[in-house]
Amino acid sequence: MTVVVPTPLRSYTRGEATVEARGATLGAVLADLERQFPGMRFRMIDEQDRVRQHIRFFVGGELAKSLEVPVGEQEVQIICALSGG
Repeated sequence: MTVVVPTPLRSYTRGEATVEARGATLGAVLADLERQFPGMRFRMIDEQDRVRQHIRFFVGGELAKSLEVPVGEQEVQIICALSGG
């Protein structure tokens, strides 16, 4: 399925805005992204396997509330919240 990568994470994907990944759940898709683009998962998931505060995942246009959400062939979007003042 297609994964839409936000600008702050594109340094991991060689500048690509969209990449292909495999997995039955969101967690499996993130594991596949880590296999393809080492270090990327840590920017989204912390040491306790929780989604970092500034990251949101959408599967098929719906906010994913856990890494266990099934993805099927739906598009996955990764959104990074902006901060600053």
